[in-house]
Amino acid sequence: MKRNINIFLVSILIAFASCSFTSKSFDNPDKDKLLMQLITYLLEQGHFEPKDINDDFSESLYVSFLNQIDPFKNYFYQSDLKDFEQFKTDLDDQILDHDLSFFNLVYERLQLRIEDSKSIYSKVLERPFDYDLDEEFNTDYEMKPAANSKSEMKDNWRKQLKFSTLSTYHNLVVEQEELKEKDPEYIKKSDEVLEIEAREVTLKSLKETASYLDDLRREDWLSIHINSIADKFDPHTFYFAPQDKDRFDAQMSGKYEGIGARLQKRMDVISITELISGGSAWRQNKLEVGDVILKVRQEDEEEAVNVVGMRLDDAVKLIKGPKGTNVILTLKKVDGTIEDLSIPRDEIILEETYAKSTVVKKEGTTFGVINLPKFYIDFDDYNNRNAASDVKKEVERLKAEGMEGLVLDLRNNGGGSLKTVVDVGGLFIEEGPIVQVRSTGEDKEVLKDTDRSIDWDGPLVILVNELSASASEILAAAMQDYKRAIVIGSKQTYGKGTVQNIVDLNRMIRNNTNGDMGAFKFTTQKYYRINGGSTQLEGVKSDVVVPDRYSYIDIGEKDQDNPLAWDEIAPANYKVWESTFDYDMTIQNSKNRMNSSAEIKLIDDNARWIKSIRDQSVYQLNFEKYASNVQMKELEAKRFDALSDYQTNLVFESLPYEIPLMAKDSIFKINRSRWHENLSKDIYIEEAINVLSDLKSSYKINNLAQVKD
Repeated sequence: MKRNINIFLVSILIAFASCSFTSKSFDNPDKDKLLMQLITYLLEQGHFEPKDINDDFSESLYVSFLNQIDPFKNYFYQSDLKDFEQFKTDLDDQILDHDLSFFNLVYERLQLRIEDSKSIYSKVLERPFDYDLDEEFNTDYEMKPAANSKSEMKDNWRKQLKFSTLSTYHNLVVEQEELKEKDPEYIKKSDEVLEIEAREVTLKSLKETASYLDDLRREDWLSIHINSIADKFDPHTFYFAPQDKDRFDAQMSGKYEGIGARLQKRMDVISITELISGGSAWRQNKLEVGDVILKVRQEDEEEAVNVVGMRLDDAVKLIKGPKGTNVILTLKKVDGTIEDLSIPRDEIILEETYAKSTVVKKEGTTFGVINLPKFYIDFDDYNNRNAASDVKKEVERLKAEGMEGLVLDLRNNGGGSLKTVVDVGGLFIEEGPIVQVRSTGEDKEVLKDTDRSIDWDGPLVILVNELSASASEILAAAMQDYKRAIVIGSKQTYGKGTVQNIVDLNRMIRNNTNGDMGAFKFTTQKYYRINGGSTQLEGVKSDVVVPDRYSYIDIGEKDQDNPLAWDEIAPANYKVWESTFDYDMTIQNSKNRMNSSAEIKLIDDNARWIKSIRDQSVYQLNFEKYASNVQMKELEAKRFDALSDYQTNLVFESLPYEIPLMAKDSIFKINRSRWHENLSKDIYIEEAINVLSDLKSSYKINNLAQVKD
């Protein structure tokens, strides 16, 4: 789970690296060995804190790799582990020799065991489960030993499948009771029929998982092995297979070239799940959610490619393409008809990636809110749309509406580009350092805002939570050190204080004939606050701490495997912001409000309750005991219903430029309306507006006092 968090959480501070630091030649004709050679070289020569690849490293890697590919102990037997164990202290030598003997053995055995598992779980699900039996299921898989025999493996599957099916069975029973209560004429199904339906749901889910596993190629499993090695260096060092790198680039730039449709594969069928607002398929208005793609043909080719049963990534590659070209899809429409549809490819903008703003009035004063999901950048051209230029634009728009205080919402912002965060920081100060960066064995570098202009010099609040990471932490820390903003949110932010470079591995190889080698992201630097402290592990401490649902969950850098240590360096030369805002009094007022808030107390209680639910690992497989436990939890949960009912008296409105856009684009209008509605129920935004109001009042009071003096 920890590695998954690091894959999907975009907590990345990026600076692209060329391969100028090496003149070494890489030309192994074996693609797998060449890949290992490249990765090993970069880890040894380029990582901020290289590890000793020794027997201890080998043993740790052995355990973590097997846990990643068989986390639930569903595949490997003790006899398999005995075969693998010969390599337990040899993996360090294999890494240095670019030898994949261990991986090859494990991979081949895994394929056999995955096939074996299909017959095991299919047979288990052929027979009804005995829900009168008193037994338990433990989800603490790390403590679970591998099975010694086929009968033991079958029983492991039985308990796991019984646990999965029990939830569905219970839901069907409850749903039927509710239907009967509403309609006395309703004819209930027997418990036996419901139990069969529940097992069918479980089997369908397993078949979908099996379909996904069947789609994985050897190189996909090799990527997991390589990333098990990378993960030993730190949580943010990672190998990108070619398709992963494409997805990362789209996330960071907020755009890609294609038709603007999201796809999903269920079993062998690839279907449309969403049309991206503003994309070419959306504009054409002929492709529909639910349409099934049967074939894909390029406009300059006569033959169409059948994509039924194809890997989703491979189908996506066929559909994507350069702007200005067309792709022809053979579709099974929602109504069952078959038709060919030619769709133009275009540049697709992922609007959810970008900054957005809104205005809100409180007691006659206009305040602005900017939501920044990430510090995005177009790596190919910085002058294209990026987080800094967009935030600047939103600030100007809000000022035109008479804004007297600004909330910058960085909650769930996992980071992004180092350059953009320096530029965003510069919007709020005259000039000066924003962050310090240090490489191993080199003097620190102070990254500064050198533009003396200030885009916003009024009251500023920054909202953060436990998932505000990397670049978000740089900005929050800098504004806090300057005493330029008040930071409101979690006890601390994520705690990622490292910088990664991304190397295109293809550029390291002369005359490459092995195909796309992908890219490698590895930690090369650590960054520090301008006061000299690191955000690594410790994050940024909020000026006003407000609990949320993540408050007691292990989710930060300190909870990941192999994080780099905290340290500090000398502070940069900077001058605290001179203003007549009374920050200390405003912070104390906010703390007083939070401490006396019944809603905040309930949020904290809810966070503790969520923690207790997540920590549970032993579950009853007896129906009556399970149902009783569910009922008890539902009663406990009811006391937190008030949180979803909470409503502020604040009304959020779109800026004038968005009005014509909403008239043309119904999806855009729905998304904006939903955002405004969520803000009106957001106690954190409400408190941020209260703080801005207090800062504005303190400014007036202090200025009046100065005039009298």
